Amino acid sequence: MCRNITTLRGLQPSATTEEIEAAARQYVRKVTGVQSLSDATRDPFEAAVAEIATITARLLDELPDRRQPPATVPPLRRPEVRARMALKELKKP
Repeated sequence: MCRNITTLRGLQPSATTEEIEAAARQYVRKVTGVQSLSDATRDPFEAAVAEIATITARLLDELPDRRQPPATVPPLRRPEVRARMALKELKKP
């Protein structure tokens, strides 16, 4: 269902809070169909993201270690993605 959500279990070093939140945000976007937030959707959307991120972090902590790490580098760890995010932050007013 959510092909764009990155596998976070088994990452070395472990998944960051930012990576867990990004996966939760992508999941909530997919199941709700909400792509841009409005005043009517912002609070329930953000509450769902926070709750799912908390549950995901707990799940990752409780699962046993993987025998092999994920085959691909998560997007938030790729240098080109980090550079694009930094540029976006610089452009914010």
